[in-house]
Amino acid sequence: MKKTLEEHADRFSDIASDYDDSQDSEAYRACVSLVVHYADPSEDDTVLDLGTGTGAIALALAPDAKRVVGRDISEGMLEQARTKAAEVGIDNVEFGDGRFRDPNVDDAEDIDIVVSNFAMHHLSDEEKRETIEVIADLEPERFVLGDVMFFGEPNPDEPFYSPEVDDPSTVGYLADALTDAGFVLTAVEAVHEQVGVLVAERAPPVDK
Repeated sequence: MKKTLEEHADRFSDIASDYDDSQDSEAYRACVSLVVHYADPSEDDTVLDLGTGTGAIALALAPDAKRVVGRDISEGMLEQARTKAAEVGIDNVEFGDGRFRDPNVDDAEDIDIVVSNFAMHHLSDEEKRETIEVIADLEPERFVLGDVMFFGEPNPDEPFYSPEVDDPSTVGYLADALTDAGFVLTAVEAVHEQVGVLVAERAPPVDK
């Protein structure tokens, strides 16, 4: 992570009120659509949205899910998410403080699906691996990750990300981290040479 959690939280709180309007790229919109499509919760599923931001993914999934838990480090972004939920009358979403490696989820709560969109790229490679292990320990059936990631060598003159604050990984690194944590990669969607969606399912037990 190139900045501290506090620095990231303050930065996003400062831009929270304008954040939704700023996310107008075709790749970002495609990522949102794919994450929602692959998450595909049922009325019995509890979804954990890590790095929920202003709640775009969480609120899109809520009508089909039993419950959605949104976690973020920025109180400003969380306030935007709560306001949006209240405005549209969605009451099965709970937004609160949480980190990738400490999502602040009740130990007694069963998490069926984990999603994250355009947030994990702030973590270093090792931090991403630790996060994926934490997610695996929650034993979800599915993890859907939409993010900045490299499908090849990124053009340094045309980065899709901000090098001073972002630290994207290669698709290969993320795929290895997911399989090492016990997931099976079931879909890889490239929406841009530097943006994609990975879908991982919990590996079935091995018969002995």
